[in-house]
Amino acid sequence: MAAGFAQWGNDLYTGRRSYDIVGHRRWWFAVSGVLVLAAIVLLFAPGLNPGIEFRGGSEFVVTGVVNRDQQKAVTAVAAIDNREVALVTNQGSNSIRVQTRQLGSNQVEQVREALAKAYNVNVNAVTSTFIGPTWGADVSKKAVSGLVVFLVLVAVVMTAYFRNWRMAVAALAALFHDIAITAGVYAAVGWEVTPATVIGFLTILGYSIYDTVVVFDKVRENTDGVIHQSRYTYSEKANLAVNQTLVRSINTSVVALLPVAGILFIGAFLLGAGTLRDIALALFVGMLVGAYSSIFLATPLEVALREREPEMIALRKRVLAGRAGGSGTDGEAVAAGALAAPLVGPLRPGAHQGFAAQPRRRRK
Repeated sequence: MAAGFAQWGNDLYTGRRSYDIVGHRRWWFAVSGVLVLAAIVLLFAPGLNPGIEFRGGSEFVVTGVVNRDQQKAVTAVAAIDNREVALVTNQGSNSIRVQTRQLGSNQVEQVREALAKAYNVNVNAVTSTFIGPTWGADVSKKAVSGLVVFLVLVAVVMTAYFRNWRMAVAALAALFHDIAITAGVYAAVGWEVTPATVIGFLTILGYSIYDTVVVFDKVRENTDGVIHQSRYTYSEKANLAVNQTLVRSINTSVVALLPVAGILFIGAFLLGAGTLRDIALALFVGMLVGAYSSIFLATPLEVALREREPEMIALRKRVLAGRAGGSGTDGEAVAAGALAAPLVGPLRPGAHQGFAAQPRRRRK
């Protein structure tokens, strides 16, 4: 199996096998558009669930619990304030976390005693904490500031490095795509947005841009001097770059996702709610979506922008005219079967041979 995967990767790199990812970019744009639209809808209904760090309130942690029936905590809090509906979650193997709106000092002590009685523990086993909403507002402000600075730096550095503003635009679009979908999944699941979640969101930005830069670097290498030849269009050269980095993207994503999936499982099902679960969900979804966007969104979008240039339009006409005429040097009429097919019509039989396709010999 490993040998077959290695051969598949080698075929993709040499061009013996090719998937027309760039040529079908309208499909990928449609899929990404639907996912982003669904994520935006989820952000409004039901919306994100901000944690106590952002909305403020009182938090109680009961340790040494034998029977972690969450209804006991809800009933205990309601007995002190019948207008309050407590948010109860399990922590670890023997702890309960209870969150309420801001309570007065007397109410806090009453709730502590009620929780201790409900779970048959000593009152000292119930700790209370008050978190003001200003702390969460400060965290949010700093997160937004960091995001803005990051995006500006990405745009400047990528434009300078690749000498191509279109790659910077495509990379930023992929970043927005990744963040929007990750936030939408968080809203759909209903888990609390905590500072750990914010850290996870900021972390996936770095992963996504790294994967995109790797693909773009290969695109730049393949398309260097593309206008000075007449065998391949810009999109064909870029598509070859995507195929050549496909195995690398898959390997990198799998290696990164496996430990994050383990952390997510442990945090969600073994240890209960906590920092591990919050950050792992953001990382898992963000890395998965980031791997998709770097292959199926960033490069196809960059190609769509680049092929609007007059010199690329002229190159495409020249390449297609040479193939249609059947005359030209170095086998221009038969080059790049799979990659050229979507530009002129349906995929032809045998088009999977890509850049390695060999010209047919004429009978004497």
